[in-house]
Amino acid sequence: MVATLQTDRLLLRPLVSQDAEPLERLAGDRAIADTMISVPHPFPSHDARAWIAAYGEPVPDGSDRYFATCLGSSGELVGITALRDIDDEHAQAELSFWVGQPYWGRGFASEAAGAVLKYAFEVLGLNRVTAYHMLRNPASGRVLTRLGFRQEGILRQRVRKWGVFEDVAAYAVLRAEYCGAVRW
Repeated sequence: MVATLQTDRLLLRPLVSQDAEPLERLAGDRAIADTMISVPHPFPSHDARAWIAAYGEPVPDGSDRYFATCLGSSGELVGITALRDIDDEHAQAELSFWVGQPYWGRGFASEAAGAVLKYAFEVLGLNRVTAYHMLRNPASGRVLTRLGFRQEGILRQRVRKWGVFEDVAAYAVLRAEYCGAVRW
């Protein structure tokens, strides 16, 4: 079961069928897909519904936790924050996040990612959380650094976006490092 998380300004909850239209609108913005490794473009309504079916409640195998990132005051969807590829044997997972363009510059990505990072370490008991971003998206790197992640390297031409191979920065934070990181 995907937990519900609360921050000062946000509510992170399981994806539900009512998220399809705002998910299609926000994720369908080429600016989102442009720097997201796993968000396609276009993102039509059947893709939004398939995403919700795959990553909403109930969690079929427990290896992913996708959170609808919503404004706490109105419930309006602003993005997605996820723990992907949760590996119980090695106590690790990958953090992924995006916020729709109308909500950029307000600190929502840091706040949501911080809440999910806290959940990863304090509830799931993970030891290591990784994250990746394309080099041409330094804003994601700043979010990760703010949360205590350290850059571990550059994965040369790791992904292909719009027919071009892109370099990706690899980051990680360990449970022991998290204790001293900013928490939301």
